[in-house]
Amino acid sequence: MKKEFDILVIGSGLGGLVSALVLAKEGLKVCVLEKNNQYGGNLQTFSRDKLIFDTGVHYLGGLSKGQNLHQYFSYLGIMDELQLHKMDENGYDKITFGDDETEYPHAQGYRNFVEQLSKYFPEEKDNLEDYCEEIHRVCSQFPRYNLVGKDNYNEEILHLNTKRFIESLTTNKKLQSVLLGSNFLYAGDSENVPFYVHALTVNSYIQSAYKCIKGGSQISKLLIRRLREHGAEVHKHAEVSEFIFDENNMLSGVKTSEGKEYFAKKIISNIEIRTTLKLLGEERLKKSFVNRIISWEPVPSCFSVYLVMKPQSFQNFNYNIYHFVNEEMVWNAHHYQKEKWPETYMLSSTESKHNPGFAESLTAISYMDFQEVEEWKETVNTVSDKYERGALYEKFKLEKAEKMMDALEKKFPDLRKSIKSFYTSSPLSYRDYIGSFNGNMYGYMKSSENPLKTMVSPRTKIDNLFLTGQSVNMHGILGCTIGAFNTCAEILGKELIDERLTQLINKNKGEK
Repeated sequence: MKKEFDILVIGSGLGGLVSALVLAKEGLKVCVLEKNNQYGGNLQTFSRDKLIFDTGVHYLGGLSKGQNLHQYFSYLGIMDELQLHKMDENGYDKITFGDDETEYPHAQGYRNFVEQLSKYFPEEKDNLEDYCEEIHRVCSQFPRYNLVGKDNYNEEILHLNTKRFIESLTTNKKLQSVLLGSNFLYAGDSENVPFYVHALTVNSYIQSAYKCIKGGSQISKLLIRRLREHGAEVHKHAEVSEFIFDENNMLSGVKTSEGKEYFAKKIISNIEIRTTLKLLGEERLKKSFVNRIISWEPVPSCFSVYLVMKPQSFQNFNYNIYHFVNEEMVWNAHHYQKEKWPETYMLSSTESKHNPGFAESLTAISYMDFQEVEEWKETVNTVSDKYERGALYEKFKLEKAEKMMDALEKKFPDLRKSIKSFYTSSPLSYRDYIGSFNGNMYGYMKSSENPLKTMVSPRTKIDNLFLTGQSVNMHGILGCTIGAFNTCAEILGKELIDERLTQLINKNKGEK
């Protein structure tokens, strides 16, 4: 019997799951299809030596009461069950350079942010306040950043360039680099990246910064639980291999690689936008649109080293470290020299539950170009599709892991003595598990020169096909959540989404 849904969502990344749940809450019959063994896209975790490691979500912002992500997650019914741990209020991120032993903090709360950095840059206090003010101004101009309000993008804000703004704010080179020090969060090519990308990213964390206890996959697990409570179907090992069009040439459903067919009135694609184009058949879309998508430059990928620590051997730290070999490296960190890799890294620590105060694991991540793994690009290796890439690949990963540990030992001498075991992931791992083009971390490069080039509407030219996810406008937990609400607004109507979110805001005000 032909089974038909109101909504079919392809891909269970955050954007897809949030879209599915918003629509299921409105009584629509929803089905989510995921190709992998685990749901959640960048929210996926994996286990090694009985410890949980995150693949993508190392910390979250904007989750304190009244803040935007807290309100979105409350609407979705998952906020109260999230297990969170607040990071160091006086420095959730610390920016470090070369041999300089100073750790420059990014603190939680705008007043505290200015206060903590002013200790290192006392003469820059006014400029730091101006920086915070501009972040507020830019964020307030964004549709749905404050749940309801502005409908349209302010073009002037889209063209504001990060590099030019930071340089106009202060001539202090060190402070410029410190303010940009967490740009790994958007893989910032700071020459071109629009300031709104920087502002939307850092604002959440300055508001509040949390780690997910037991990993980010708890977000996807809770969303799926809520989906099932609302009668939705969620299937894994269901890779969509083609779109089905009816006799009137209308998109009516999809077929999976196992031959199963699913039909729906509307389809939301939460998979990589280039993959969507391939499934659709480029001839069905305007050539100019297809060419625009293909011309987008992917954000770089990364290489991660996951370190399992010996018990009580390494002090835990409740913040992330963003390290650069020098201050100049901040401006274009992903343009690294292969022989000097890693010239920058992000390092995070997870506290042992058995030995408080000590780290049970560390995760170190640095940029990596897909070209470095090009020779293995025809191989696929996931839990559900096992494939050994061979001895040369294993040797490549081991050499990179050793180089990363060498770099870490410059900051933490004798670190290796504390390591029990280690594991790695390369751009191929991110490509295979998350489905991103060439394993890119956050979709595609945005440019202040032509900001609209990489912005696409969630509504496509195919009547009943919609888009969501990090390829569509903004990446990150908050970006994908907002994007999902925008996708749902195209389906349900903006007025209904505004009404639901206004009710939530009013309810929260009443509870204060």
